[in-house]
This record gives sequence, structure tokens and C-alpha cells, in this order.
Amino acid sequence: MKHFMKSIHWSIWIAVITLVLAAIFSVISTFILSGVTWAIGMVIVFIIVILGVFFDTIGVAATAADEKPFHAMASERLKGARQAVQITRNADRFANFCNDVIGDISGIISGTASAYVVIQFALQLGYHDASVQYLVISVLFTSVVAALTVGGKAIGKTLAIHYSTPIIFQVGRLLYVLEVRLKIKVFSNNGKKKKDKLTRK
Repeated sequence: MKHFMKSIHWSIWIAVITLVLAAIFSVISTFILSGVTWAIGMVIVFIIVILGVFFDTIGVAATAADEKPFHAMASERLKGARQAVQITRNADRFANFCNDVIGDISGIISGTASAYVVIQFALQLGYHDASVQYLVISVLFTSVVAALTVGGKAIGKTLAIHYSTPIIFQVGRLLYVLEVRLKIKVFSNNGKKKKDKLTRK
């Protein structure tokens, strides 16, 4: 029952975070896209796709990584090793955030941005939204974006599985900078404290 309630709390929290991030990303992407040419819009769409692939790769790497190498790194006091341990211990939630929250939001926004780019490109060529030419352009561009997204994630998953340790270590180093320099704590120490208490007993 306790695990079920924790799962419910996490689901509610992640849903709220998704709502907020989706709204922020939508506003930012709409603001950036408004007034730009279709070529710049296309570049922005590809950047959003790359962002989704990047976070998807990190999420998969978190679930594939083993905790032991990071303990050895932590014993050598390497910066980011302790954060990498925390990532592997919270791999399910970390992957959920990277893959489902950021990954899915990127997919939705890239679709919306793609529609904007298609409209701008079609209008520049003098095609209206009911023409065959507009339909062809829309299908082609949407298909290219979808192919890049799926293909990029496939490559990312392969890299994540084979190079999970170096990938998560680099993410750990980034979290180290956030914690030490910017005072932004991603993981709490509750789990570590509980483990220490059990060890003492």
C-alpha cells in the first residue's frame, strides 16, 4: 500500500511538472517561431527533435547503467560520481522524466512547429491550405520529422545501452555543477539517510 501511495504521489507530481513544462515550451516555441522564415523554423524543428532524442538517450542509459562503476569513481572522489549513483538508484523516475516528460513534450511541440513551418513554406510558394501541393508538402515534411525522430531515438538507444556508464557519468557531472555551483538539488538524501540508519542498526 505504501509503494502504491508513493506511486500515486509521483504520478501526480510528474503530471503537474509535465503540464507546466509543456505550457512553458509551447509559449517559448510559439514566440520564437512567430515572425521567422520557414527555413529558420525548419532549423528550430530539428533542434526540438534533437532535444527529444538527447533526453530519450539519457533516460535509456539510466535504466541500462550499473551502479558499481560509479561507487568506484566516488571512492576516487571524481566529481559527478555521487550524482551518477543517485541517477542509477532512481533510474525509473529519472527515465520517466527524460523519456516521457521531455521526450513526449518535444514530440508534441515538434509536430506543432512542423505545421507552422509547412504553412509558412506553402504561403511563400503561393499554395493555399486546401491545395494538393500543400498536402504534399505537409506529408513530406511531417514524414521527414517523424523519420528523424524515430531513427534518432533508435541510434540513441543503441548508444545508451553500449555506453551507459560514460553517458550517465557526464550527466552526473552536470548535476554536480547544478548542486555545487547553482545550489539546485535534483535528488534528496532521504534514501541515503535511511540506508545509513539501517546499517547502524
